[in-house]
Amino acid sequence: MSKILFGKQILFAFLFTSFFSNRAQNADSLQLRKLYDYYLSQSRCYSNLEYLCKKIGGRISGSHEAEQAVKWAKQAMYAAGADTVILQPCMVPHWVRGKKEVCNYSIQGKLKSVSCVALGSSVGTGAKGLKAKVVEVKSFEELERLGEKEVKGKIVFYNVFFEQKHVRTGQAYGEAVKYRGRGASIAAKYGAIAVLVRSMTSVADDEPHTGNMNYDTSISKTKIPALAIGFTSADNLLKDLNQNKNLEVYLETHCETLPDVLSYNVIGQINGTEKPNEFIITGGHLDSWDNGEGAHDDGAGIVQSIEVLAAFKSLGILPKHSIRAVAFMNEENGLAGGKVYAKDAKLKGEKHLAALETDAGGYTPRGFGVDTTNGLYTKVLSWKHLFTPYYVDRISEGGGGADISELDKAGVPCIGFEPDTQRYFDIHHTAADTFDKINKRELEMGAGGIGALLYLIDMYY
Repeated sequence: MSKILFGKQILFAFLFTSFFSNRAQNADSLQLRKLYDYYLSQSRCYSNLEYLCKKIGGRISGSHEAEQAVKWAKQAMYAAGADTVILQPCMVPHWVRGKKEVCNYSIQGKLKSVSCVALGSSVGTGAKGLKAKVVEVKSFEELERLGEKEVKGKIVFYNVFFEQKHVRTGQAYGEAVKYRGRGASIAAKYGAIAVLVRSMTSVADDEPHTGNMNYDTSISKTKIPALAIGFTSADNLLKDLNQNKNLEVYLETHCETLPDVLSYNVIGQINGTEKPNEFIITGGHLDSWDNGEGAHDDGAGIVQSIEVLAAFKSLGILPKHSIRAVAFMNEENGLAGGKVYAKDAKLKGEKHLAALETDAGGYTPRGFGVDTTNGLYTKVLSWKHLFTPYYVDRISEGGGGADISELDKAGVPCIGFEPDTQRYFDIHHTAADTFDKINKRELEMGAGGIGALLYLIDMYY
């Protein structure tokens, strides 16, 4: 064979491959455009979220509202076009807040109220309340240095700020949240009778942020009440403590933990046409804290996931693999739903190609964090140009979420949807996490990115 002929064959093969590659990319671009057109003009994300927030409201695990949310999610998934909807049973904790919390103190003859909220899973003080001096600490190390001599019989005040230098607000949250999670047990070790925690936020308002805490009986067998206080209340308390070291704070909470309750994950599924026993899932958590409406955390993730089913059905997309939207139960105070889902998948031998979690709010989409497992990150990175027109093309290594963490441990490639989070911790776990904080277009743009990514994974992964 002559070099000229060989060269022509190579050129032809290159042009042939390029032609069909470009055709495929053009077809993908057109399909993504159709998906976004659907999300921006026909999506029911916003109306579904309005119903969830306004008709049902805060949905803490074990509550009547959580039970109503399960029924709603089942109906919403069938309405979206699910071929089947599975109610997956799981036992969940049933913690109740009870009467509104009280926190106050007197200084110079004046009674000052402190904006406060009990932390999830905390014990209550009961109707008698408790009153004690306060000791401020900025770290566990400082608490340890003070020891039982300075702490016993007092209320420990964890005065820990978000690190403002972090661009990614989740990093600041991750650093501060240990004081909410383990602070009570560590303080009890030194004889404290209660703890106060500066709210996990960088915004200087007075809206207290709840969130779950845990009692570690390996540290202390004594369970003491734990509350979060608003940012400006924390500032005022610190100022008054500096004026009067003997200042005493009164606390009264009525929360308690009741026996576990049966609840459900809600799983909406479109059956795959070629590999129905292989699954690609997107999900969020159906439960929320009781003090707000759970709009951004995580009603937004729920309706975005359900809308994937609606988009595929409306556009006549027949997935090769089975597509699931999963409304997990009990993310906020136990992760029972995520654990049951992963356990059942293992027992049934279900193969999961990828799992996406959307639990960072309904703000403007930025991109995805993607596991490098099984080459998923490399594959998603190759689609970056397809997402660029929609401003959701920041593809970073490493992804996942709390509810899919057990799948991650089992080797399933996981993805975390990443919207802009600069405002997320302004309202996270507060009474201000309400439907009016949702921007319809931002919510739908995020949903579009999730739907587009699942489409590409189904086609090419």
